[in-house]
Amino acid sequence: MDKILKEKVELKDRLISIYKKNKFKIYLFSGAIIISIILFFSYEIYKVRNNSLMAEKYIKAGLYLNINKKEKSLKLYEEIILSKNKFYSILAFNTILEKKLINDKKKILEYFSFLENVISKKDNKDLIIFKKAIYLIKVSDVQDGKNLLKNLVDNNSLLKSLALEILEK
Repeated sequence: MDKILKEKVELKDRLISIYKKNKFKIYLFSGAIIISIILFFSYEIYKVRNNSLMAEKYIKAGLYLNINKKEKSLKLYEEIILSKNKFYSILAFNTILEKKLINDKKKILEYFSFLENVISKKDNKDLIIFKKAIYLIKVSDVQDGKNLLKNLVDNNSLLKSLALEILEK
């Protein structure tokens, strides 16, 4: 019984000694963990708010487009694209292409390049490249479009079968 008490007292004394020797390191480590947790949750909240803001802008741009205020709609779609939101940037650009809000080939190719650099998922990037190829073929830049499609085929993209189908035509 005395031995157990003596071991408990020794353990307690050792822990107190370690605490006293490393008090500054313990506080520093604890503070770093707390700050890291706060920063992580703050960043997550920022992402959610930013995503909500982009969703609101996307809806607003769609409403402007429906009431034939194309300039306001285009301005909002361009803001969304430049926000680098991985989801809404692609949607906004698709809408610009489908509704032919921009006729300037150079500007559209700039947006394609911008999105290729922003998007990190291979499947989404391949889809952007595929759309770029289709666009280039549509605007009579057939050779560049076919080169992009060949690259998709060579890289074993999920869109390989579609690219091959277009290349055969």
